[in-house]
Amino acid sequence: MDTSNELVSVRVAGAKKRRQSVEERRKIVEATLQPGASVSRMARRHDVNANQVFHWRKLYREGRLGSSTNTKLLPVKITDERSVRETESDGIAWRSGTIEIQLPKGTLRIAGAVDVAALRAAIECLAG
Repeated sequence: MDTSNELVSVRVAGAKKRRQSVEERRKIVEATLQPGASVSRMARRHDVNANQVFHWRKLYREGRLGSSTNTKLLPVKITDERSVRETESDGIAWRSGTIEIQLPKGTLRIAGAVDVAALRAAIECLAG
């Protein structure tokens, strides 16, 4: 489903319908993702129902609200999948399927299956 040009009708009590562009929805969602932000306060500020903002957050997580102009790209280094290396620092054997992300506040290492929500939370904590 392409939502890039889609507008959503929002009814404000006692007013005409107001339409939010995909860019406006994305900006509202990104504001709710800031530390200490409240979805209900942000919804009220923009005259939108909080349930609608939660729906937009779901679309955002799924990548269905377009891309942000503020997107930060990280350098990626891909190594041979079949190699097994022993790190000198901690003696852990790394196999294919292991992710190591070096961030400003530390290094994040993930082996095996990954819970996407937990990974995002860990990266957000370590990135800033």
